[in-house]
Amino acid sequence: MARSLYEWLWQHEFWLPPGITWEDMQESEDTHYPQPRDLLLGIPFALILVVIRCAFERAIALPLSTKLGVRDKQRPKAQPNPVLETFYSTGHKNPGDGELLSLAKQCDLPVRKVEKWFRRRRNMDRPSLSKKFSEACWRFTFYIISFCTGLAVLYDKPWFWDHRECWTGYPQQPLQPSLFWYYMLELSFYWSLVFTLPFDVKRKDFKEQIVHHAATIFLISFSYCANYIRIGTLVMVIHDASDCFLEPTKIFNYMKWKKTCDSLFMIFSAVFLISRLVIYPYTVLYNTYYYSMEIFQPFFGYYFVNVLLIILQLLHVFWSCLIIHMVYKFILQGTMEKDMRSDTEESDKDEERDKIREKEKNGITYFSNVTSNGYIQRNGSEPLDKRAHLANGHAKER
Repeated sequence: MARSLYEWLWQHEFWLPPGITWEDMQESEDTHYPQPRDLLLGIPFALILVVIRCAFERAIALPLSTKLGVRDKQRPKAQPNPVLETFYSTGHKNPGDGELLSLAKQCDLPVRKVEKWFRRRRNMDRPSLSKKFSEACWRFTFYIISFCTGLAVLYDKPWFWDHRECWTGYPQQPLQPSLFWYYMLELSFYWSLVFTLPFDVKRKDFKEQIVHHAATIFLISFSYCANYIRIGTLVMVIHDASDCFLEPTKIFNYMKWKKTCDSLFMIFSAVFLISRLVIYPYTVLYNTYYYSMEIFQPFFGYYFVNVLLIILQLLHVFWSCLIIHMVYKFILQGTMEKDMRSDTEESDKDEERDKIREKEKNGITYFSNVTSNGYIQRNGSEPLDKRAHLANGHAKER
């Protein structure tokens, strides 16, 4: 069964253009082609990157955040409550009105205090500012290294300047060591992001991030097996270009350097929109869809890689809409709106709002009580009928 599945999966019709078989891809002492087994190296390399990241964040990023004045907000802790904690741990982090009422009865607490407990408990699970800073520092460091590595590897390659060269001699294009290590660097990084997803800062586009990582890993893996190395390297360089500006934007935002943050955000927006909505469609999508047909006829691998590239482009459009909306707000308000992907903290504003409502409620009740008895209780004053009338909302002496 396994043997039959293996033979079916690796049919040359799936992976290679018509007229080319695996026998034509045999290696020699001087010629090496991508081998699917090489992709297994991405897993241990990813684990190494996770270890390097942990050491980097503890030894460099966290001390740097302290020196740069990044301070974690003091959050009031939720009081220990076994009943509420058990309910919270089952995944019910935002109970409804009926559930709040039931929990309040079980704990013999006012509903408002139960609401406050859940608000504070949710805040305890939210990442601190120093964690966000450390994560942004790590990604910024990697994207800079990756982007510079990509430029160094591709600068002297003919397909970097003439995109038709991506298909010259395809699929019998020897794998160069520099391209191999560049591929392994990118593949292992995205595997490391998958491994650390449960521990990273969760944003509102969490599901889109999973789709993005999965599509990227599949795209890198398939392009490697089918020897789409040249087009794959262009995709990776294009993606890293804008990410180099995104992470420092976050860093300066956490540091409260507002003008620097706003400037970098505008630069990032321009680079992102140009690279993802202009350069990527022409350099990659048009290249893969049209130029490749000058060399070979369509086959399964051709359709499959184009589907993956289009999925990435749809994600580019999704994120571009968010960025354009933020730029629009920036132009109107003159200040950058906070990252709409971030999970906003339910901080003191919610509690202050509750207190204001409580005071208003008490004030209305108090005013109603005293006026019904004909009194205005202000510093022990007299009854209303002996000293004043209410006219147009003002007290007047007789």
